[in-house]
Amino acid sequence: MSTLALDATALEKLVSAAVAAPSIHNSQPWHFRLQPETSILEVRAVRERAVPAADPQGRAMHISVGAAVLNLRVAARHLGWAPVVRLLPDPAEPDLFAGVRLDEASPVRLPGTEELYDAIWHRHSIRTPFTGRPVPADVLDQLVAAARVEGATLQLPDRQETARLLEITTEAERRSTTDPAQRAESRSWIRSGDQPAYGIPVHALGPQDRAGRLPMRDFSAIRPTEHQPFASFEREPRIAVLTTEHDRPEDWLRTGLALEHVLLTATVHGVRASLLHQAMEWPHLRWTTREPHQRPGHVQMLVRLGYGPEGAPTPRLAAADVLDRET
Repeated sequence: MSTLALDATALEKLVSAAVAAPSIHNSQPWHFRLQPETSILEVRAVRERAVPAADPQGRAMHISVGAAVLNLRVAARHLGWAPVVRLLPDPAEPDLFAGVRLDEASPVRLPGTEELYDAIWHRHSIRTPFTGRPVPADVLDQLVAAARVEGATLQLPDRQETARLLEITTEAERRSTTDPAQRAESRSWIRSGDQPAYGIPVHALGPQDRAGRLPMRDFSAIRPTEHQPFASFEREPRIAVLTTEHDRPEDWLRTGLALEHVLLTATVHGVRASLLHQAMEWPHLRWTTREPHQRPGHVQMLVRLGYGPEGAPTPRLAAADVLDRET
């Protein structure tokens, strides 16, 4: 089959899908390298696009790269492969986060592949208010199942626990906007004009909640002239909590796979999402996000779900800028 040739066209499709994944501050901290003798497409971290103030351990970088690996896997299945993914395949190469083997055709087309592939191009992080319409229980069940497939757990807290998590996130946002290093770092990722195709463009910055219920990240921190007008957000936010049993680099990568699987599944059903990561950036606050009555686990991300406009895409590096065909 011509679609199974790892030629320039196929590689561009695979990598273009991968780079459409979300990443912290749209940092896009990934690079791809094809090993032609083994048909393995390596996924490597780019430390130069790290965000050390917000992510000193590199946990969010692993999650970002994991999300790109999920998109790569979905695109490979769309093109007809049976991809085999290995996470952290070589301890001697710490920047090699994953390898995706592409040497066998898939004997069957897995259900939902085409819908997930189409969702890659329509999934955008939303920083604006949702309508308040509740997400149906059957859709939430599918999101929970999507996370489970990737070895993570998606918890759906009740109103009381949601309020507690939002209070913790509010405190984390306060710390982030008043901490000099965090504030300077977040500002540095705001992009305008012909700046590099990563970071957050000014037009993608969202408003703050007029009622103060939802602590949306303020990239322009303490620069009132750059703020959008305050807006009324949904009164009862639906927050989902993505957790893993352990908290190792492999778990962070699996979090990325699970997060993107959840986000693509949500997109298939017309559900929008925004990521509330602020509390994850402060170790003590991250620890307090654990549900006291749940079994032990590690919270990796809070996801806000709801209905609203699809949103606009943020810039992405071209496939040619992040791909090496030869070693």
